[in-house]
Amino acid sequence: MSFIRPEAQETLWRWREVLVGAALGLLGLWMGWSGIGAQAIVGIVLMVAGVALCAAGWQRGRFRAGRDGAGVVHVTEGQVTYYGPLTGGVLARSEISRVALDGRGTPHWVLSAPGRDDLAIPTNAEGAEALFDVFSALDGFPTEAMLAALEGPGQEVSVIWQHRTAALH
Repeated sequence: MSFIRPEAQETLWRWREVLVGAALGLLGLWMGWSGIGAQAIVGIVLMVAGVALCAAGWQRGRFRAGRDGAGVVHVTEGQVTYYGPLTGGVLARSEISRVALDGRGTPHWVLSAPGRDDLAIPTNAEGAEALFDVFSALDGFPTEAMLAALEGPGQEVSVIWQHRTAALH
């Protein structure tokens, strides 16, 4: 039996890193303010770590769209696997050449690789939050542009990232 409404529990879980970072930052602030010597130094370190966790958690919280979408996403050692009701597929992070967000209808990520069919993953699929780490590992991936596209009025396909090929001289 839960004493928290499911909607409130979902919101708390979405922003969990921010909440933990804020608690850590406040603990560090208290330790740094009231302590002397080593305790004050540890408090300052905790405060800085709390702020960093809040910043990272803010991005992750903005990325999470829920878990009520179609299909399930698994990411294992850089391999993205999507099990959908109608489609699915497997794509290694190293093979991804383009990441797009298709906002028409139900928003979904479109991952492209040369010589392979595109992998379309709903933004609210179960486990889709693991894609944040996959995207962050791509060279030069614009995280803020991705988050802005997620929050914007998606009525079109937005290319978020495309692999740069080496120019021949």
